[in-house]
Amino acid sequence: MKIDASLVRELLEAPSDDTVLALLEGRAQVIEQAALSSEQCRGAAVLLSRAELVERLGTPSPAEEDVTRLSASLQDAVDKLGA
Repeated sequence: MKIDASLVRELLEAPSDDTVLALLEGRAQVIEQAALSSEQCRGAAVLLSRAELVERLGTPSPAEEDVTRLSASLQDAVDKLGA
């Protein structure tokens, strides 16, 4: 599974603050939080929501290097989990 800048950017561009970046079936995916209760998303592990992402970055329109740095940090955290 790869968490890269394009995936973080996809989360930033989501229309709802309730959209989340989740690990599901060995892949990182951007999904609506409401979908987490569905059968298709059973077992998903949420990494962070769009609102949390904006809070971490300090802006909904961060510089590309900030997005890249955060995606690397998220990837590192997932790697350490052994996911």
